[in-house]
Amino acid sequence: MKLLLKFNLAFLSVFVIGLLACSFIARNMLQKSAHEEILGNARLIMETALAVSNYTATQISPLLQNQMQGSFLPQSIPAYSSTEVVNALRQKHPDYAYKPAMLNPTNPRDRAQDWEEDIIAHFAKETSVTEYVGQRNSASGPSMFIARPIRISNPVCLQCHSTVDAAPATMIERYGPANGFGWKLNDTLGAQVVSVPMTVPLKRADDAFGVVMASLAAVFVFIGLVLNLMLWKLVIQPVTQLSALADRVSLGELDAPEFASAAKDEIGVLAESFARMRKSLVHAMKLLDE
Repeated sequence: MKLLLKFNLAFLSVFVIGLLACSFIARNMLQKSAHEEILGNARLIMETALAVSNYTATQISPLLQNQMQGSFLPQSIPAYSSTEVVNALRQKHPDYAYKPAMLNPTNPRDRAQDWEEDIIAHFAKETSVTEYVGQRNSASGPSMFIARPIRISNPVCLQCHSTVDAAPATMIERYGPANGFGWKLNDTLGAQVVSVPMTVPLKRADDAFGVVMASLAAVFVFIGLVLNLMLWKLVIQPVTQLSALADRVSLGELDAPEFASAAKDEIGVLAESFARMRKSLVHAMKLLDE
C-alpha cells in the first residue's frame, strides 16, 4: 500500500471521527441555545402579563370602583387586562399565546382545555411546584409552554367568587350565575400558561448547524489537500527519486548523477548518507579492479 494512500486513510478516519464529534457537540449547543431563547421569550411574556396584572390590581381597579357600581368593567380585572395586552401582541405574533386557564372561570374564554387541565392537576398534586415547562404540538408546529399556578391568597379576591349572593350584581348580569364561584383560599384554581412557537428558533439552530458543519468540512478538506501536497513534495517525491537512483547504482551504474538535496531535514540526511555509501561503493569497486 502506497504511503500517500495510508496517510489519506488515516486522515479520513480522523476526519470522520472529528466531524462526528464536532457535529454532536455543535448540535447539542445550538439546540440548547435555541431552547434557552424560547424559554426566555416565554418567561418575558409571563413577566409582562404579571406586571400588567399587578398594575391593574393596584392602580386601575381602585379608579374604577365607582363605575363598577353601575356596570361591570372587565378592564378592572387583572387577568382580563393581562390577556388583552398579550392579545394585542398576538396581532403581530399570532403563534404566541397567554391564557389564565381556569377550571371554573367567570369569563368563558378562560376555561381550561384538556392539556391545560392536566397542568392544573399537576400543580394541585405538587403544591410546592411554582413553574412547569413542557412542549406540545400545536396547529403551527411544536410549541414550548411555561405555566405557573393560580392560587388565591388574598381573601379580598373571594368577595366576587365565593357565592353568587356575595358577588356584585353587575358581574352576575354580565357573566351569569353559573360560573366562577365556589373558589377557596389557597386552592389551585388554574394556571397561567404562556405558549411560544419553537419552529423559527429551531430552524435557525438547524441552519447554523449546517453552516458550522459545512465550514468544518471545508477546513478539513483544505487541510487534507495542503498536507497531501506537502507530503508529496517533501517526502514522497524525493524518496522516489532517491529510490530510483539507488536502483541504478545497485545495477552497476556508478556514473549515475548525484542526488541533489539542499534540505537539512531527514530527507537531506538520508541523501547525504546515500552519497557517502555511493562513494564508498565506488572506492571499493576501484580497489577490486586493481
